[in-house]
Amino acid sequence: MLNKRIITSQQLKPHSHSLHLYYSSSSPPSNQQAPPTASLISTVVSILTNHRSKSRWTHIHSLFSSSGFTPTEFSQVTLHLKNNPHLALSFFHFSTRKSLCNHNLLSYSTLIHVLSRHRLVTHARDLIRVAIRTPELQCSNKDANFVKPLKVFESLAKTYKICGSAPFVFDLLILECLEAKKLDGSLEIARLLRSRGISPRVSTCNALVSEVSRCRGACVGYGVYRQLFGLDCEIDGDVKWVVRVRPNVHTFNTLIVHFYGDGLLEKVEEIWEEMMALNCVANVYSYCVLMAVFCDQGMMREAERLWEEMKLNGLEYDVVAYNTIIGGFCKIGEVKRAEEFFREMGLSGLESNYVTYEHIVKGYCHVGDVNSAILVFKDLCRKGFRAEALTMDVLIGGLCDKRRVAEALEITRFSMRYFGFCPTRKSYEFLTKGLCGEGKMEEALKLQAEMVGQGFEPNLEIYEAFVDGYLKEGNEEMAAKLRKEMFEVQKQQEEQ
Repeated sequence: MLNKRIITSQQLKPHSHSLHLYYSSSSPPSNQQAPPTASLISTVVSILTNHRSKSRWTHIHSLFSSSGFTPTEFSQVTLHLKNNPHLALSFFHFSTRKSLCNHNLLSYSTLIHVLSRHRLVTHARDLIRVAIRTPELQCSNKDANFVKPLKVFESLAKTYKICGSAPFVFDLLILECLEAKKLDGSLEIARLLRSRGISPRVSTCNALVSEVSRCRGACVGYGVYRQLFGLDCEIDGDVKWVVRVRPNVHTFNTLIVHFYGDGLLEKVEEIWEEMMALNCVANVYSYCVLMAVFCDQGMMREAERLWEEMKLNGLEYDVVAYNTIIGGFCKIGEVKRAEEFFREMGLSGLESNYVTYEHIVKGYCHVGDVNSAILVFKDLCRKGFRAEALTMDVLIGGLCDKRRVAEALEITRFSMRYFGFCPTRKSYEFLTKGLCGEGKMEEALKLQAEMVGQGFEPNLEIYEAFVDGYLKEGNEEMAAKLRKEMFEVQKQQEEQ
């Protein structure tokens, strides 16, 4: 049962998109310095706006190098420059570089608002990033990572109205908190906004859902999704659907892919149905993930139904879509059907990638057709692709099962030499057991030594393969010695 946080009816009352509602006053914090004199502000603003680039900085420095500016004075100057954000930012950098102002959250917040109003996102986020880590935010609270973003949020909220800002600034704060791995702070800011009827943008909500799902699991992410989009709202004891900002296809794709990644395949279908209920149009990525769910369960008829549905909806298949359905058919042994999609992929003008070839190699090995698997593997190599370790394990194992150990060893050495392939324990076991089975004990010993050199200690299967090999060639003494050693290893493993 997924956890769902209930939003109270008090939280759902409509409010204007005005952050001064958080506080009784929109004035700066009470611990700031006394208001600056009008003459100082007008002088600085006049110099900044009327003097040329070089002379303005020289003039300001000559006048204020000894006294400097308080954060309140800097904020007042910045407010006069709110229609010239680049000049305001230059003034900030100048005052910092020349140590003319000991900036605090008030001065940071004012400039962040000014930059956000003009959608200077990079500069605004740079300042937010510094503000989150500014020395004034150091505190004794052991949960400092939680407190810092809220202090920045409080300062931005208090200066919101006077700066004529917009809720977009809080999206930047949330995103920067996520970037700084301050997940709890990000969530609390989003909840504070929602409690006043203000929703972060849908892209910000999606980023929150994605990060929560990644860090705390898809079920927790789903609970956050329902909070952010107002889908669980208790009014007079009844749960009603109230959508302030509508989820989009990227929202549902985020949920779908994380549920799929967590192995909760039935939840993927539930999210799909919820997406349809909200009349959200699925895209190619959505279909690919749901197809992957069906393919993982061998439900290829359902996967093909989705494939046809994509065509009816006018969606163009991409490489991921083709690889998904090709992999599904290879998994259940219908490699010929997979080849049909592979040919269709080429005719459509799409370039196959290493994943496409790997699916088919593993598919042919799965049905025991190693000759076809080798042909496809050679095509893979000619294309300049490098097979993953799992694919190599399957191919090497398939060849060894057919008693073609020499070919398996040749492919292994070739891949090591030209593609930097590092054999896995599984590959070494296939090859060693294969050599022992053919009575090539010296080669098997050399390979087993190489295996140990790569950090893979011999297990019971390897010992049994050597014992059987020595018995076949009549070397009972060596077989008895190894059997004794095998029992000692087995005993040590049981004790551990």
